[in-house]
Amino acid sequence: MRPTLWEGVLAVALLLAMTPTWIELSKVWQRYDYYSHGFLVPIAALWAATAQRGKLPRLPRERSLVGGLLLGVGLCLNLMGSLAVIVSLQGVSLVLCVAGAVWFARGTAWAKCLAFSISYLIFMVPVPEGWITPLIARLQLFVSATAIPLVNALGIAAEREGNVMWLPDGESLFVAEACSGITSILTLIPLAVFLAWFTQSRLSRRAWLVVAVVPLAMAGNLLRVAITVGVAHYHSIEMATGETLHNLAGIATYVVGCLALLAIGRAMDRFAPLPKARA
Repeated sequence: MRPTLWEGVLAVALLLAMTPTWIELSKVWQRYDYYSHGFLVPIAALWAATAQRGKLPRLPRERSLVGGLLLGVGLCLNLMGSLAVIVSLQGVSLVLCVAGAVWFARGTAWAKCLAFSISYLIFMVPVPEGWITPLIARLQLFVSATAIPLVNALGIAAEREGNVMWLPDGESLFVAEACSGITSILTLIPLAVFLAWFTQSRLSRRAWLVVAVVPLAMAGNLLRVAITVGVAHYHSIEMATGETLHNLAGIATYVVGCLALLAIGRAMDRFAPLPKARA
């Protein structure tokens, strides 16, 4: 069903109003590896919306005052976020504006049908720095503390001081943000939510698939740290911390995490199949 003239005007006006927010968000996505998935989130959300294209034309179209109020709240929050230079608030306001615009222009039925697609946009919003920084620090300590017994079991007598791991020859390695697991967690959660929504019908199974991200991410990064320490011990610090190995390790960790999520979904379908609906 094609948009009316006033809906087109609303869409263009909202796009122009949100352009500065898109620019600020893209800067964050470029600056931090653990937010780089932000570029793909709108594409995934749009794809999810197109999956409803068979249902949407059959839904009633009606304007909603509640949607208009939500759109107004979103615009106000966007102004506040722009003035205070709080990108997280700007991002949240963008999601509210999209939800409010759909609700206002097409009504409650359309808003409900597109609820997942619109809500999915929240994954492109960066977590406030005051929340993410302490989390990264704790993850770094956890990874470094857990990796030492693993490394010792592999025959390398390494020791730890905070986030620094000391090798037998006196060389040291620092557990950086990239090895803390934060990148894997923040990039795999959106993927897990997407897979859970489209491949699992029960809420409990969807929840298990999303929850599995944390242990998978931490296990992958522990293995990554252990391999890095092994390369540093048996070859050189330069090779272990070089850009080539670092990039390959990051890609491998993410790919293995994706494959593990798919395997968990398949395992649930195979070993715990849902009962078939009665005719």
